[in-house]
Amino acid sequence: MKIATFNINGIKARAAALGDWLDEAQPDVAVLQEIKSVDEAFPRELIEDRGYNLETHGQKSFNGVAILSKHPLEDVQRGLPGDDSDEQARWIEATVVGKQALRVCGLYLPNGNPVELDDAGQPVAGGKYDYKLRWMERLHARAQELLRAETPFLMAGDYNIIPQAEDARRPEAWREDALHRPESRAAYQRLVNLGLTDAFRARNSAPGQYSFWDYQAGAWSRDDGIRIDHFLLSPQAADLLRDCQIDKEVRGREKPSDHVPVWIDIDI
Repeated sequence: MKIATFNINGIKARAAALGDWLDEAQPDVAVLQEIKSVDEAFPRELIEDRGYNLETHGQKSFNGVAILSKHPLEDVQRGLPGDDSDEQARWIEATVVGKQALRVCGLYLPNGNPVELDDAGQPVAGGKYDYKLRWMERLHARAQELLRAETPFLMAGDYNIIPQAEDARRPEAWREDALHRPESRAAYQRLVNLGLTDAFRARNSAPGQYSFWDYQAGAWSRDDGIRIDHFLLSPQAADLLRDCQIDKEVRGREKPSDHVPVWIDIDI
């Protein structure tokens, strides 16, 4: 089964590009981020006419996530547990049934910038960086719940985390950015330490592998990228992993997203 994650940066702006990629890549399942559309306005025919089931968790003009699947989607849940007051559409999960059940979690983790710190060097309560780290605490708790259920699962999407220096062309430029600050990287590592596997690094150890290039300052032409789109797999899912790759060439096409698809091949 081929499963992909793709931050499309707006379904209206990227409908043609998304359709072309789906036709070419033929993923069995894909999780999308930044659809930037309420559920009622999402162009469902774009997905359904290609034989996919579709579930969305949208928000006007911002955020928004979706799962599309050629297999049935069961027990769909929207919103990351742990904060009923959080209205940002950043989380969707569902069970995909192939040869066996797989829980697929799609996420769009908060960016966290600007980083606001108090005099003690701690994130200012209520700020964007504080929200990011608290969201990651909820993500950690959800991973623990899923691990206790012992059902194969994955968490895929735009994590807005640069895990290691080798995941950036110029790591020094990101040192104080919310994507690469020590607190962000430590929170990501705590997830991995639960026993989760970073699928890409399990199959590709070389530096210089990126999934995002900013639209500004010629980042794409200079290959000034970062790797922030990740698959984290439970132990049961990691045992079934066959491959993980980044579709880098998609970034060079007409009207591209600033992200490119990342996909895994999993025997499930």
